[in-house]
Amino acid sequence: MTREEEKGKLPKPLAALLRYKYVLLVAAAGVALLLWPESPSASLGGSAQESAQTAGAEEALREMESAMEDILEKIQGVGQVDVMLTLQSGGELVLAEDSSLRYSGSTQSPDDYDRSSQTVTVSGDSGQDVVVTQEICPQYRGALVVCEGGGSDGVRLQVVEAVSALTGLGADRIAVVQWRVGGGGGSTEGGTAG
Repeated sequence: MTREEEKGKLPKPLAALLRYKYVLLVAAAGVALLLWPESPSASLGGSAQESAQTAGAEEALREMESAMEDILEKIQGVGQVDVMLTLQSGGELVLAEDSSLRYSGSTQSPDDYDRSSQTVTVSGDSGQDVVVTQEICPQYRGALVVCEGGGSDGVRLQVVEAVSALTGLGADRIAVVQWRVGGGGGSTEGGTAG
């Protein structure tokens, strides 16, 4: 029996495997490369960059809270104040990019195209600086203001209006409560009419 006759007697699935063995081998190599773990140095670099961005956003949030505390304390009747803000999304810088598009064939239906972009930099005092085209401000989720004068309706209204003007939040996302009176863990009733 020759090889030709043996191939003819193989079951159909096995014959198909033999026929496309090189294609299957290349596909298996591709899957193996996709599943190959990333190098530890690359994943550490990405994590370090993300943690630096998170730390920067938290620092900016703390600065905003501190600035709000300073300004709210100046409002008549507010007294001592603590502010806590929560973020919906952090601030972001949009950088200028130089993009180019190369294609072959007609402009209506190109055969092949290649798009590339590069961040625009300029020479500055500290070396190369990126060009910022837009700064997107953070979006706040809510605000909590604890102040000594939080029991007065007039003070609460003034604080809500001030926080709303500074953050863009609606009054339904701003809570103003009275500072706890005394150190014994007891609290006073807030919201008395004034």
